[in-house]
Amino acid sequence: MPTVLRKYGYRFHFYGSDMHEPPHIHVTGHGGKAKVWLASLDFAEAVGLNTAEKRRILDAVNEHRREMMEAWNEFFRSVS
Repeated sequence: MPTVLRKYGYRFHFYGSDMHEPPHIHVTGHGGKAKVWLASLDFAEAVGLNTAEKRRILDAVNEHRREMMEAWNEFFRSVS
């Protein structure tokens, strides 16, 4: 599971088994977890996170979305 970014105490990563889903990023940290669709910046899920934490996560994903998409494409190109 490649880690793409660590920021604000969160780890932004994806799983090798995610290849059949649209591009997204998993986020874990501070006792919570989330899954964010990269195209729409919507949460697919968010557990154990308050509103401020969710906003911070979306801000980080938005700021680093380009690198996350590049990492997604590079990783899944190499495993297919």
